[in-house]
Amino acid sequence: MDGLWIWQQPDWPCFRWDASRLQPLLERARASREHLLQQLQGLDPPLNREAVSALLGRESLGTAAIEGELLDAAQVRSSIARRLRLPLGEGQPMATPQVEGLLDVLLEATSQLDRPITLKTLHHWHRRLFAAGPDGLRSIRIGELRDQAPMQVLSGAVGRERLHSEAPPRYQLEEQLESLLAWMALPPQGLNGLLRAGLAHLWFLTLHPYEDGNGRLARALTDRLLAQAVEPPSHEELHGRALGLSARILRERQGYYTVLERCQRGDLDVTAWLVWFLEQLAEAAAANGAVIDAVRRKATFWWAHRHSSFNRRQQKLLNRLLDAEPEGFQGGMTLRKAIGLTKVSRATAWRDLADLVAAGAIEPIGEGRSRAYRIRL
Repeated sequence: MDGLWIWQQPDWPCFRWDASRLQPLLERARASREHLLQQLQGLDPPLNREAVSALLGRESLGTAAIEGELLDAAQVRSSIARRLRLPLGEGQPMATPQVEGLLDVLLEATSQLDRPITLKTLHHWHRRLFAAGPDGLRSIRIGELRDQAPMQVLSGAVGRERLHSEAPPRYQLEEQLESLLAWMALPPQGLNGLLRAGLAHLWFLTLHPYEDGNGRLARALTDRLLAQAVEPPSHEELHGRALGLSARILRERQGYYTVLERCQRGDLDVTAWLVWFLEQLAEAAAANGAVIDAVRRKATFWWAHRHSSFNRRQQKLLNRLLDAEPEGFQGGMTLRKAIGLTKVSRATAWRDLADLVAAGAIEPIGEGRSRAYRIRL
């Protein structure tokens, strides 16, 4: 069967894997996710929502950035705060239809988890993804399956393209997609929920049912299945939104594309993909736990400085530094960046920073022209 795409194998889509290789990874991923949920449950309700807001924001930015689409982080935060009924600061930007549409999809994907996903659902999500029109210059079918032209994923200059994958022909698509949706609604008895999510992700991307947006839809479906895989089932809908994988996939984007491409050209043994998927689930849970810790530290920071009389410019600088945690604000907050953020003179920006240092809110790193500041937690 050499040279066949995975969907051309005679027993497609009967996936196979080495259960003995996956078992320790399953246990690690399950334990990491369980610890993450315990961290969330240990927060007071307002802080719980803040943590979910931070995680959902990272997932939104991540799933778009995987496709090379850079969203405005402030718009994303503003829209999420409004949806989760969190306090909105002054001067928050209005989100574009593009941002609102993506958030609609991600929130719907982790809502009403007992309802099956249908083709109508997918078409609706696709229309929301492209609420602002196509991402690029070419026109695409929005809210409809792709046309009759062969669907190939290519890279490279014209005339020297490299073929990464090819999807099943259009005439097979409805039947194959309905098979996937039926399998998702009623998976094989005893199939682990995390494996189910990984298999559905690979299966959907193999079908590549739309002209664009397949990656974002695949990750939304995966978020849903991961939320359904919580054991024991959580009655808190917000918690399912803390278990996403997109921010992690963005960090490991090259590995993501490499392992998917290898599976497309292989047989139906998808052990390599599931190994990668489970490893990333564990790492994503750990990274999300660090975000929760950062949210807790942010709340502690503001409580410690509750009697400080920071002006609005200083509050803006501090929030920008705090929002960058746990990774930290890249390069630190320099005088030049402070001027750009607060739109004031050099002397005023310098005075704002000096006062924040004196108050113990930030601390300097570096000397001379390379001096920058970081939050003091």
